[in-house]
Amino acid sequence: MLDVNQVRNDFPIFRKKDGDFIYLDSASTSQKPESVIESISSYYNSYAANIHRALYEIGEKATDRYESVREKVKRFINVPDSHVVIFTRSTTESINLIAYAWGTKKLAKDDQILITEMEHHSNIVPWQLLSSRSNASLNYIPIKKDGTLELEELKKNISSKTKLVSVSHQSNVFGTINPINDIIDEAKKIGAVTVIDGAQAVPHMKVDIKELDCDFYAFSGHKMLGPTGVGVLVARKNILEEMDPFMGGGEMINTVNMNESTWNEVPWKFEAGTPNIAQVIGLGSSIDYIEKIGIDMIHQHEQELLHYGLEILSQNEDITLYGKAKKRGAVIPFNVKNIHPHDLAKFLDTDGICIRAGHHCAQPIMNKLGISATARASFYLYNTKEDIESLAESIKKTVGIFN
Repeated sequence: MLDVNQVRNDFPIFRKKDGDFIYLDSASTSQKPESVIESISSYYNSYAANIHRALYEIGEKATDRYESVREKVKRFINVPDSHVVIFTRSTTESINLIAYAWGTKKLAKDDQILITEMEHHSNIVPWQLLSSRSNASLNYIPIKKDGTLELEELKKNISSKTKLVSVSHQSNVFGTINPINDIIDEAKKIGAVTVIDGAQAVPHMKVDIKELDCDFYAFSGHKMLGPTGVGVLVARKNILEEMDPFMGGGEMINTVNMNESTWNEVPWKFEAGTPNIAQVIGLGSSIDYIEKIGIDMIHQHEQELLHYGLEILSQNEDITLYGKAKKRGAVIPFNVKNIHPHDLAKFLDTDGICIRAGHHCAQPIMNKLGISATARASFYLYNTKEDIESLAESIKKTVGIFN
């Protein structure tokens, strides 16, 4: 069983605010343990230097620390080769990289891009832009009101014209864990490239890239106890080698003259300029921390919180819960009768409770549900059942104020 008190003691924000701070918005971003913060500070305090260039001691140390994180990512999500681990700024940038560097070259009129209505805007807008540039069509797998995909529609929509299928591993709104293996298998039948948005999955459950056998997989550091400004894209090496660079500049080149340039090897071909060195090092520390506790232990703890939260909140007749997937992460979207989610969030904040309120960068889902917004509580390894009880009590108090 996870020792939540010990976990919370590892986080400076909980040590400082314990008793009046309940953070239930980890689907947006996570809090950071002291070890992650210290690893970032250590870089700036002790060996701040550029990487891949300096021949002096602190430069070589910075390079070693930065490059070692590729190996940590490889181990953490079972990537076949650390050389297909690309550091980006975010999941958003990773998906845009695919859309530009792969999609612009590979897609043309009469081709099809297939995504779902469940996606975060970061897995919709890049494909809309690609569709506009390439004249490829953009089609959607619909969702049911229970927060699951219409998988029969996948089989109806996918065809030989489908060149790319992109889907979230876990929904940031419903928490639905999608049947990724089945979707990848369907895409393989017609030779389509698969892109998986793993931003909500990697922090919370075991992900095995070899077992998934997808073409691209993207996630972010800040949702998994790491810093902002760092994301990861992993992909098949042969696909990466065929792709043009996403950005031009230093480090991503092999040779440059006044007429042309040649490119560096993968992954450095896609890492132009000075990268977010400290943030990548911080990501490595967040992986260390998660591995020390155990991702399966974290997932089990979150599932207990999820089921407890659903049980407690469902007892309040003023609360409407959304999403009924059997397999789901620790995310609960809800609304309270006669109270706008923004108002609810502000009132909960007076009790020190942090939730998300809005469309969650997923307006197509809100349109499907016939609403403009929801409140959302999301849990992580540092949350407790007492946090959920406090949430329920604060909602009751807010209902009393409004009524």
